[in-house]
Amino acid sequence: MLASPNLATPRSLDRTRIKRLISSCGIEAWFVQDSTVPLISMEYAFTGGATQDPAQKPGVAHMVSGLLKEGSGEFDFKTFHQRLDRRAIELQFHATHDHFHGALRTVEDSAEEAFELLRIALTSPRFEPADVERNRAAVLARLRHDSTDPSSLARRKFLEVAFGDHPYARPIDGYLGSVPKIEAEDLKGYVRRVIAKDTLKIAVVGGVDPEAVCKLLDKTFGSLPSNAEAMPVADVIASKPPQRVFIQLDVPQTVVTFGGPAVRRSEPDFMPAYIVNHILGGGGLTSRLFREVREKRGLAYSVGEQLVWLDHSAMFLGTSGTCADRAGETVEEIEKQVRQIAGEGPTQQELEDAKSYLKGSQLVALNTSSKLARTLLQHQLDKLPIDYLENQNAVVDAVTLEDAKRAAQRLWGGGLLTIIVGRAPKDAAQAASVPSGTTAPPGADQLDAGPTTPPNLFSSSPSA
Repeated sequence: MLASPNLATPRSLDRTRIKRLISSCGIEAWFVQDSTVPLISMEYAFTGGATQDPAQKPGVAHMVSGLLKEGSGEFDFKTFHQRLDRRAIELQFHATHDHFHGALRTVEDSAEEAFELLRIALTSPRFEPADVERNRAAVLARLRHDSTDPSSLARRKFLEVAFGDHPYARPIDGYLGSVPKIEAEDLKGYVRRVIAKDTLKIAVVGGVDPEAVCKLLDKTFGSLPSNAEAMPVADVIASKPPQRVFIQLDVPQTVVTFGGPAVRRSEPDFMPAYIVNHILGGGGLTSRLFREVREKRGLAYSVGEQLVWLDHSAMFLGTSGTCADRAGETVEEIEKQVRQIAGEGPTQQELEDAKSYLKGSQLVALNTSSKLARTLLQHQLDKLPIDYLENQNAVVDAVTLEDAKRAAQRLWGGGLLTIIVGRAPKDAAQAASVPSGTTAPPGADQLDAGPTTPPNLFSSSPSA
């Protein structure tokens, strides 16, 4: 699943005076010294997530993320977890399309052991057969569930249509046909190629002093390979809309996923796009889509949209859940709202309200050391300057109404790529026991425009 980080600025400047640390081994980190609570929070990432999976074996990075703390070095699964639990140490790993992420949380008194366990996990994973099979079984159980889950089907089909044969089209957790083919050597090969110092980004927040942080970083990451051996990944533009695909699935609620190409994080139009997207669908209860689709017309249980920016592409991605017999009307209203904001842009009042909300919400967005570390890591991955937190409000304030209108036209002027998963209109009417002679909602006859995809589309290997 793709997801985008929230923009955020500091709770108070004294809490977020960020230092760039460079250890004796050349490990760089952004660091905020914060003694408010006796915790250390570290977020880090290596470039090369699921895009580095072998083309015929999607799911390798995802399986690695589930196995690094399932036994490493001299510790088997049980012993490793006992050591974590004994000192309340939290280690997390997860893969995105572009990066392999990790997080560490520990109290200061347990820092030495926590960082040592992380070092062992990164440098000496065991990938014991029993652990691999246990993890594989869990992944396959989730994939079997997803093969009949409308939201998962819609999301996977969207990426497939949007990105074609690019690695972004492949699901991070793999396919039911690909996961059984993954071997321990694939997992070890991924670690060798991706876990290296040259692409490592780190953010640390805690009460320890900078010298102690540098020593911990050297001990943890200093022995990693100097250079990754990642495969190159091409830039790609998501397939241009309008397109519509219907997947028939016998479920009571129809899921609609919609989107299209967007603005890269490095482009000047990114902030105008971020703000205008908040107005259309990213603002929760205050967004146009929520107000017009759910509140005024009662068409959907939920509706929203977000910008997703990747290393090699960008898109906007929205979702809605609705009654099967009102899906056509829901899609029509979403498209109407998109056409309207693309053609007219937001109002000046909407722009000012969005700016005010985004700046105010930033106080909440960084109210824990973990959230602050996560944000600082994302800024590094986005190649933003280290003082960006202090300047972001000024970047928001600089967006004009003309900027917002230009961004709206760029985002939505081409229409939508829409994936609809649920009952066909006639099936929905029968399931709801609609009396004969009752007419379908406006536009319902258009729901099956585009190719029909069998419900088990994502159950097969990509080579099938």
